[in-house]
Amino acid sequence: MRILGRDDVRAALNGLETTVLDAVRTAYLLHGRGRSQVPFSTFLRPPETPGSRIISLPAHLGGPAPVMGLKWISSFPANVEQGLQRASSLQILNDLETGYPTALLEGSQISASRTAASAALAARALHGDREVTTVGLVGCGTINHRVAGYLTLTHPAVETVVLQDAVPGRAEALTAELSETHPGITFRAGDLAEALTAQTVSVATTDSGYWLDLADFPGRPDGQVVLHLSLRDLNTSSVLGAYNVVDDTEHTVREQTSLHRAEQETGHRDFVHAEIADVLEGTATLPETGTVVFSPFGLGILDLAVADAVLTAAAAAGIGSEVSGFDPGSHRVTGTPATTGRAA
Repeated sequence: MRILGRDDVRAALNGLETTVLDAVRTAYLLHGRGRSQVPFSTFLRPPETPGSRIISLPAHLGGPAPVMGLKWISSFPANVEQGLQRASSLQILNDLETGYPTALLEGSQISASRTAASAALAARALHGDREVTTVGLVGCGTINHRVAGYLTLTHPAVETVVLQDAVPGRAEALTAELSETHPGITFRAGDLAEALTAQTVSVATTDSGYWLDLADFPGRPDGQVVLHLSLRDLNTSSVLGAYNVVDDTEHTVREQTSLHRAEQETGHRDFVHAEIADVLEGTATLPETGTVVFSPFGLGILDLAVADAVLTAAAAAGIGSEVSGFDPGSHRVTGTPATTGRAA
């Protein structure tokens, strides 16, 4: 089995952004064509740490290079108060013929990259031919840090990025870091109203209180695309007042997401207008005015696609370790392949 730890995954992902974007796009298109299996995620909520959860996401992605496996990701928001990362993750890949495990990867960077890539792809597709010069980041953690990098690829004309965070100092810290890595773009800290004047706004916070009412900010531009990555930031009226795009309706409208609450309030899902695969295929009719909200649940097939790309890059660079002992071994009765007869 191939094992890639944190540093291995970071090294393999370095310079892999275009490949990740392509992998995520392909995964979305295959999913839209019915060539995937994505069972509902399972949530484990430990009673000792309210608000925390661990999620399992099994998946199978078809196509010319099929892959299957499991993402196991924790989200413990209180970690950030101790200077720790909110999320940790493992990604397991399995052999398609035997089911044996073939790879184990540190998954938090894979998860962040696929989230950012999916958001950036959606932003580009949902803006259509409109040139995007302004971006707002609401929440200055790991996800929006990664989103900023991918948006500079899908929004090549971006000039200004305004960052906002509820915790003092975080927006300034991320502003300084992004200014060093993207010297041709102006990054600055601002308040929520300033961030929400951008053409593309990425909302990724640890607040699950449905706190953001877009109607409170009338200065937002027409045609704005809101990347609702945390899924529980927007209030119901914001959802119902927007053109809503999701990655998968059945997955997104559950588990008390903002869209699930909108369904509970209205008794229907008519406010979900399109899935991202239809947008990428060019078969969805996008509005010419108003606000577009992209709410991705985060499908396990994206993690599979990016993990597979990371493994390929790592193998080419000689990164990672091969270890034995993670298959079930042999059995003296069943160790000899059957040739005739039937199993008892």
